[in-house]
Amino acid sequence: MVRGVVSVCRVRSLALQGVDALPVEVEVDVGAGLPGFSIVGLPDAAVQEARERVRVAISNSGYKFPTKKVIVNLAPANLRKEGPAFDLPIALAVLAASGHVPGEGLAGAGVVGELSLDGGLRPVRGALSMAEGAKREGLGVLILPHQNAAEAAATSGPKTYGVTSLREAVGLLSGEAPVSPFSPQANGEGPGTNPSGRTSRTWRGKRSPSAPWR
Repeated sequence: MVRGVVSVCRVRSLALQGVDALPVEVEVDVGAGLPGFSIVGLPDAAVQEARERVRVAISNSGYKFPTKKVIVNLAPANLRKEGPAFDLPIALAVLAASGHVPGEGLAGAGVVGELSLDGGLRPVRGALSMAEGAKREGLGVLILPHQNAAEAAATSGPKTYGVTSLREAVGLLSGEAPVSPFSPQANGEGPGTNPSGRTSRTWRGKRSPSAPWR
């Protein structure tokens, strides 16, 4: 379902700088002009390549990439942006600006993740640092690839949601297919299980009636 279109959408993300994760705001403008897709804000080659990954992943996930002028700004502009972890926040911002994702679902959430061409998610580096960075920024939620959920949840930071694909991330934000937050095993039984005793991979897919941070 396409919701009201918002020309500019902002998504919070994080950039690794050594062992620290610094805040980055992903701004996407979908406006009039010749169709195009550009990324500014001191991106490296891997971030520039996100244009192709994001475009194809959106289409292969069943959504329509806007046939308009799409500009992505990664702020602050003086901070070097490296790696593919901005794929997911860029894709969600494009979909939000196009009316496929409710913008309010992104409020207070940090997003990182590398997209594959079929819309699936690949793990990113530095999940623990990103969780700590999200906590410093006052973010209550961190959405990232499910392979990184256990590492990110090891800190007493934001609620961690591990998703397997762009489509699952959209479902989480829209409340149509929300995923329960990952939690390390209570009582010290080791990572990878949850209080009910199921593995994190099984528990990650448990559905709940609405996105809990909304």
